[in-house]
Amino acid sequence: MSGELPLNINIKEPRWDQSTFVGRANHFFTVTDPRNILLTNEQLENARKTIHDYRQGIVPPGLTENELWRAKYIYDSAFHPDTGEKMILIGRMSAQVPMNMTITGCMMTFYRSTPAVLFWQWVNQSFNAVVNYTNRSGDAPLTVNELGTAYVSATTGAVATALGLNALTKHVSPLIGRFVPFAAVAAANCINIPLMRQRELKVGIPVTDENGNRLGESANAAKQAITQVVVSRILMAAPGMAIPPFIMNALEKKAFLKRFPWMSAPIQVGLVGFCLVFATPLCCALFPQKSSMSVTSLEADLQAKIQETYPELRRVYFNKGL
Repeated sequence: MSGELPLNINIKEPRWDQSTFVGRANHFFTVTDPRNILLTNEQLENARKTIHDYRQGIVPPGLTENELWRAKYIYDSAFHPDTGEKMILIGRMSAQVPMNMTITGCMMTFYRSTPAVLFWQWVNQSFNAVVNYTNRSGDAPLTVNELGTAYVSATTGAVATALGLNALTKHVSPLIGRFVPFAAVAAANCINIPLMRQRELKVGIPVTDENGNRLGESANAAKQAITQVVVSRILMAAPGMAIPPFIMNALEKKAFLKRFPWMSAPIQVGLVGFCLVFATPLCCALFPQKSSMSVTSLEADLQAKIQETYPELRRVYFNKGL
């Protein structure tokens, strides 16, 4: 590309068309790329400076369009879209695959004893709490009390589900027992995500018009956002927790794993990782990141405020979180 980069490239939006599943999938394959967690603070700050400068109309000499988009995706991978603050490393979507493959693989390997269930469900819910807080929607902070309540409730729910199901499946086939961790994770997501984002349900999340002009806060939008995230998180976990049990059940009958039983955990982690590389971006792409809802679905007072100021407006937009 010759000459200076034009200033009309819309880097507020993803590079690919977000109205299609394929466009969203391309976007999230880039956002969840595990290589992004290896970027240094200097590289992150350089990307932030490039994006902020470009938004102010400042274009560094020699900057190409591909370099600008690369900077945008580095920026998006590490900085919160609403607050602009740098996100906790393990809470970033680029850390989802390496973190989840390790935790999930171990949950599915060490599921037979009560201490192992307690430990790995606790590790998983601690990680989920960090991810859910890091990827919340809006800019309203949670209090320490709210964080503590959410964390304890989600962890207790997950452990109770896992132990209860373990007790029920003791007299059934070992294959069915392998699905206990998935049931516990699904139940915990239904508890953890709403609790970690409870403030959004109380005070609402920012809603805007199509051009990003803030119109107010809506708890109804928060309900839709959190429901979509719960569904996508459960489906995200499904392939990595549903496919490996069949493979491991078959492998454990073979001579190799009988001779080298310590290989069970690494193989399980590898299988889960392979599934998550594809499941994470594809399930993030199920719903648009910039979600929308009809004005008539908002709270009555917010509807009245919008209709008074923007009588022609039919839909509002909001960041659903991840």
